[in-house]
Amino acid sequence: MTLLQSENVGFRYHGPWVLKHVSFNVEKGSFVGILGPNGSGKSTLLKIMDGILTPQEGMASMDGRNIRTMSRRDIARRVAVVPQDYAEIFAFTAREIVLMGRSPHLDPWSFEGIRDYETVDRVMAQTETLSFADRSLDHLSGGERQRVLIARALAQEPSIMLLDEPTAFLDIRHQVEIMNLLKSLNKEEGLTVLAVTHDINLASLYCDRIILLDGGTIHAEGPPAEIMTPDNIEAVYGLPVVSGNHELTGRPVIMPRMEQ
Repeated sequence: MTLLQSENVGFRYHGPWVLKHVSFNVEKGSFVGILGPNGSGKSTLLKIMDGILTPQEGMASMDGRNIRTMSRRDIARRVAVVPQDYAEIFAFTAREIVLMGRSPHLDPWSFEGIRDYETVDRVMAQTETLSFADRSLDHLSGGERQRVLIARALAQEPSIMLLDEPTAFLDIRHQVEIMNLLKSLNKEEGLTVLAVTHDINLASLYCDRIILLDGGTIHAEGPPAEIMTPDNIEAVYGLPVVSGNHELTGRPVIMPRMEQ
């Protein structure tokens, strides 16, 4: 079952096309990674799939419905977004940040009820953030902050999660913790995940499918074993590489080719 679809999408801000002829499907329960060098249109594509941006060409749809016809409230009840970083104006606690995720389910001028607080406790336990629920977000580590933002997204009770660089600025331990959490939510709860990332090896290890962008178009799209090849990586990134296979999963691992 297709949840998200991009049909011949083209987008530009004021100059050249940022995206052109972009078509793909995101199936229910899948874990899809969007890869590509800087300026290839990754974050722009994510914003189009969330309805923040409207393409000048083609259509982005959710359950067969044109996203541009949907209200922000309708979208927020289906799709949760985890940004690369969170600009905090006020010193909100982790619990207050997560509680903000309940807003799509509240009527105007209404207050949170028992179910909302129960949902917050559940997703904070799920993301292992309860232990610092009362600490200010600006007093948390990068990995802790990212788990709080994922908990806020889960509080929306979405069927789709969009993430922009979920492991950016994290050390390798916290990168793996975040990716393990996302994979667990994907497999155990059926959460559909679409994630932009620069880490090609984490994408290879965790994603079911890869969308490889180059200059605003799809260079290749498919399972990691087909997409993560030296020819594709060299063509898109302009970097000579060699490939191997992960000793446990057998999935491809890409490394730069070192000069002797």
